[in-house]
Amino acid sequence: MIVPASTAAIESAARALAAGEVVAFPTETVYGLGADAADPRAVGRVFALKQRPATHPLIVHLTSVDEVARWAADMPPIARRLAARFWPGPLTLILRKAADIDPAVTGGQDTIGLRVPSHPVAQQLLQAFRRFGSGAIAAPSANRFGRLSATCAAHVVDEFGDALPLVIDGGPSDVGIESTIVDVSTGRAVLLRPGAIDVLQLAEVLGELPGVANARSPRASGTLASHYAPAAKVMLVEADLVAEVVRFLIGEGKSVAVLARTAGEPLVGSLHWLRAPADAAGYAHELYASLRLLDRPTTDVIVVELPPQDAAWSAIADRLARAAADR
Repeated sequence: MIVPASTAAIESAARALAAGEVVAFPTETVYGLGADAADPRAVGRVFALKQRPATHPLIVHLTSVDEVARWAADMPPIARRLAARFWPGPLTLILRKAADIDPAVTGGQDTIGLRVPSHPVAQQLLQAFRRFGSGAIAAPSANRFGRLSATCAAHVVDEFGDALPLVIDGGPSDVGIESTIVDVSTGRAVLLRPGAIDVLQLAEVLGELPGVANARSPRASGTLASHYAPAAKVMLVEADLVAEVVRFLIGEGKSVAVLARTAGEPLVGSLHWLRAPADAAGYAHELYASLRLLDRPTTDVIVVELPPQDAAWSAIADRLARAAADR
């Protein structure tokens, strides 16, 4: 059930969380599917609803950096610097977990992902939940595992129907893509997932570029090769080849939709053509909503114009590459 964000709705959601239920709520990145992070049974319901592998860890949302000590064994100086600059905001820090944290939240790892969201409704919900429960909400994106993330309340209902008792409507997500994830569990910063906070912004705080993830890095949300995917096949195409590829696919009898940025629309038959914003922030804000709009039941292929190859577009390029990966 979708309910507009209000004091009463937020209190109802906090009570539902304390009772072990799962609720959806807005954050500045995407909508989250939240459960009491201290309740393994509630966390298990999140995994079941999303059809998410138990080894794929969740991110725990907190009201402030002051609550990190309850969930993490320590907070290295480098983590404190990043938190001071980017929290509240779209940054998840991977830290060594506290000894008593249930492995259900961490995917069985000895690390935990923590974030302090900046969305006012998310903050109000976290603060209300402190009166009834742990005050920490484990919340992956509010969509079926591997599917497009939800950036408005209607997307959540599209994914889960009436399976959720409460979906708090806080309007469209401001950022539109998931948080940047940085592993600081070893005392050195390693980028696990790009987001709205790009490598150059991280480097300003770190004094150097963050490291690159490798096989020894912790598992983290949204880092599988195939993720963020619509039902239709996604093809990434250079701008000057979009028209040619579209004509070829239509000639092959395919139903085609296009997410363009600079490419011109070819004069062909039936074609669902959508032009995305030219700037990275605007593009990210609209990305998942655009792909959902293009992903009609009859669509065979969504042709997406490749984005620019620079730091500001790295998170968008990451999401599109995972959407286009073999499943």
